[in-house]
Amino acid sequence: MTLYNYTIIIILMILGLYIIINDKNLIKKMIGINVFQASVLLFYISLGYIKNSLPPILGSSLHLYSNPIPQVLMLTAIVVGIATFSVGLSIAVKIEEKYGKIDQDKYM
Repeated sequence: MTLYNYTIIIILMILGLYIIINDKNLIKKMIGINVFQASVLLFYISLGYIKNSLPPILGSSLHLYSNPIPQVLMLTAIVVGIATFSVGLSIAVKIEEKYGKIDQDKYM
């Protein structure tokens, strides 16, 4: 990985944190959480990358191969993130039905 890739990951992380902290709208906060989660996923996937490596099913013990465990764990994290985002949206809909607004200041 190059410094350019890590710079993009850090910018996404800062942007997600800024949205989470600065915004009062719950939908925008959830989008900020998703941006932050995407940066963490990109970071972990980039750590598992090995340049000039073979897939583990084609490599033997003599060749350098990429470990598939980080990618599998990040796929699981993506599925969990989508599920929690959908639950958060449904909670935001219920809050909007009850209070008429989805801003944080009205009920917290």
